[in-house]
Amino acid sequence: MYRLASPLAVALLVPGVLKRMIRRGGYQRHFGQRFGRFEPKESRRLEQHRWTWIRSISVGETLVALKLAKALHTARPDIRIALSITTSTGFALAAEAASDWLFPFYNPIDTQSAVDKVLSLLRPERLILIEGELWPNLMVACLERNIPVMLANARLSPRSAARFAKFKHWTAPFFRLLEWVGIPDEEDRPRWESIGLPHDRLHLTGSIKFDQDATVGTRAKEFALLLKQSGKEDDAPLWVAGSTHDGEEELLVKSLLRLRERHPTLQLAIAPRHVERIPHLLKMLAPLNTRITLRSGLSDGRPWDVLLLDTTGELRDWYALATVAFVGKSLTAIGGQNPVEPALAGKPVVFGPHMENFAAVVRLLLEAQGAIQVESAEALEATVTELLKSPAKREALGQNALSALGRHQGATLRTTALVLETRS
Repeated sequence: MYRLASPLAVALLVPGVLKRMIRRGGYQRHFGQRFGRFEPKESRRLEQHRWTWIRSISVGETLVALKLAKALHTARPDIRIALSITTSTGFALAAEAASDWLFPFYNPIDTQSAVDKVLSLLRPERLILIEGELWPNLMVACLERNIPVMLANARLSPRSAARFAKFKHWTAPFFRLLEWVGIPDEEDRPRWESIGLPHDRLHLTGSIKFDQDATVGTRAKEFALLLKQSGKEDDAPLWVAGSTHDGEEELLVKSLLRLRERHPTLQLAIAPRHVERIPHLLKMLAPLNTRITLRSGLSDGRPWDVLLLDTTGELRDWYALATVAFVGKSLTAIGGQNPVEPALAGKPVVFGPHMENFAAVVRLLLEAQGAIQVESAEALEATVTELLKSPAKREALGQNALSALGRHQGATLRTTALVLETRS
């Protein structure tokens, strides 16, 4: 039924996907890879080895995939890893890490033809899915070729679990094709069991995202120098807002203007979740009468009040420079974004009421007094005011968060061991 319906689904989805790809840019390059077509030079390279295929989605999952890939290569230097990504921003991040043992490419669409072409070329020893995205044609094709499929750093929200459980008769057989699932927390286990995963296939690994050993900022000093060159004073506070969504940026800038009445040197760095929104943000924020500059133009040395980060893959290093951190998609949208990166930087983390997609880590941080959750933009402004006045409270929040996340140390190595123990 799926195979009969998928061509129609592809035809219906392609216009919207193409529109989004054009808006985000970079879609022309390697476009054929989405259909299992590679350039002759790439095909010759891929045919020379058997690969471990790691399948990712966007920037967040790609960062996890790269950590796991590097750990696998350290443990087994002869390993060849093909890392596939769905989005152009994630692909750009993976392309920076490309090497003789790491080959990045775009995820093929889930048609029999595209999947078979990629599998024939890679002849993978194993397929590692990152966080989610189980596609029926891919799963069945791997089963037919005796390729073990595993799910690392697995994410399953209560809402998704309820939906899959409702259609368990149809979905459970696909989930049971997984050799194992690496779950970040023990409380995740009942959700996976409710959709048909046997107890013995669920392994408590911790979260690779939360793994402090694997999460180390590398460009914070470089960015600090850029800030200094742009006129930022050494003791001037920096409020970093990460992964913001529509409506939040305007609220944040208005709060900044009021906060500067008490903290005149305060500056705000905003990293929108989708960088293609930057032109819209520049127009929207222009009437607020504040100096705005882009991260790409920071080296020009012009003074600024608001910095828009128009780059990707750098947010964790900007969090390392924050006096206070705000996690976006939590005030004006549903779901939230991951609060772990600022928490691992030892920074005081604040987020809004809508953190549904990260309920487990939010609960962990709140119970440990390692973060603050606010109910409104007004409460956010009051909380930031209080934190700016109290270095001791900022320090306590940061240290509490680091302690709470400590149990995830070693998650990358535990996952690596599971991968290498699984053979086709």
